[in-house]
Amino acid sequence: MVRATLRIGCIIASGIFLWGCGTVQPWERGALTQYGMTADRDPLDTAMAEHVFYTREAAHGGGSIGGGGCGCN
Repeated sequence: MVRATLRIGCIIASGIFLWGCGTVQPWERGALTQYGMTADRDPLDTAMAEHVFYTREAAHGGGSIGGGGCGCN
């Protein structure tokens, strides 16, 4: 009984995950290449977010930004 329930649950979960997969038609690719779809639209905002993250995360290392976990450069 437990195996059947687990098997049905796995089938349903994989069906839900695979439902979102699809192909993009060539004429739909133009919408995906627009400026609003890029991950780093604003380079200054990306640099500031990295600066805040790396200055607060002392154990991680510096990345491309100098300074330690204290917030100083």
